Amino acid sequence: MSTLQIGLAIIGGLVLAGVVAYNAWITRHSAPRLARERSTHPPGDPSGDETVPYSPEDLEGTEIQRIDPVLGDMPGVMRPDPAAIAVAAAAVSVNPLLNQPEKRPGLDALIDVITPLVLDHEVSGDALLAALPGTRRVGSKPFAVEGLCDASGEWETPRLGQRYRALQAGVQLANRAGALNDIEFSEFVVKAQAFADAVGAAPEFPDMRAEVARGRELDAFASGHDAQLGFTLRARRAAWSPGYVAQHAAKLGFVAGALPGRMVLSGSQMGQAPVLSLVFDPQAAMAEDPEQSALREVALSLEVTHVPRSEQPFVRMRQTAMALAEAMDGIVTDDAGQPLSTDTMDGIGADLESLYDALDSRDLSAGSAQARRLFS
Repeated sequence: MSTLQIGLAIIGGLVLAGVVAYNAWITRHSAPRLARERSTHPPGDPSGDETVPYSPEDLEGTEIQRIDPVLGDMPGVMRPDPAAIAVAAAAVSVNPLLNQPEKRPGLDALIDVITPLVLDHEVSGDALLAALPGTRRVGSKPFAVEGLCDASGEWETPRLGQRYRALQAGVQLANRAGALNDIEFSEFVVKAQAFADAVGAAPEFPDMRAEVARGRELDAFASGHDAQLGFTLRARRAAWSPGYVAQHAAKLGFVAGALPGRMVLSGSQMGQAPVLSLVFDPQAAMAEDPEQSALREVALSLEVTHVPRSEQPFVRMRQTAMALAEAMDGIVTDDAGQPLSTDTMDGIGADLESLYDALDSRDLSAGSAQARRLFS
């Protein structure tokens, strides 16, 4: 073999080695970033920075909550579709403790049609439960029956073993499906009358036209003050794995939701709606090997009407978005992909304060039982 041939062979080998090394570098840097094991080593010790698959035990013992989002009219905000207000949910498979369910809010004249059911004798909770209709809805509106408990003196959903000296039935005036209409009111009358007949009570129905008009007015107010604020976190360079996102979110207090692709930040009070939701592709979370799934974006959302102002939800949302973007090398944008500037976020915060004031003025403060029922 001549010197020329030997030289060409060496050059060819070097070129081939370079191509292999380049391809390996590209593959490594384009792969989704993985969750890192919680290190027990001192800060700065490189032995504590080993990349490992995400472990569900990292979040064990935490709490799960669920919400369904609402929509509004601000930058980064969408309007609601009553026929399809559902989101993909819950990030990682964990086995946390569930919150105790919140006591069901009672009927309220502010948002319900309430019909007294006059009794001439006490009735048992057993009899009332047996007489309740099979479905607790009137059209698209919730239907409810309450009794005045003889033991506690409070209105409540009938319970076994209790006795009641007064009853009332109600139907909600409005929700995200719209205002109570004539057909729904008539259905309410039929359902409440049948129940009253079964327990020996006499219903006193209000005027249909007045109640339907109240429902329309309430729906008009709700439509103008229903909002969900959404930020999108987009990867600048390398994609993220579901475990990578979950681990960074967990450091900020998020826990896994009930469905794949959703994490929530719990409120300070038991039974309160989550302050924030973090949502990403549920298919990536349910993949056979989630750590090989690539996420280019995740959504951070706030259901404004469901979270009390005292929780400072927008301040926390803004801080959370910035912290995640910095930690994961991402950028915060609106749903159209436009980066959100400081001035834009300041403007959104001011608009939210006006929204809170308007809700307070109608005794429908964000996070209250009435607001959560109305905006659902």
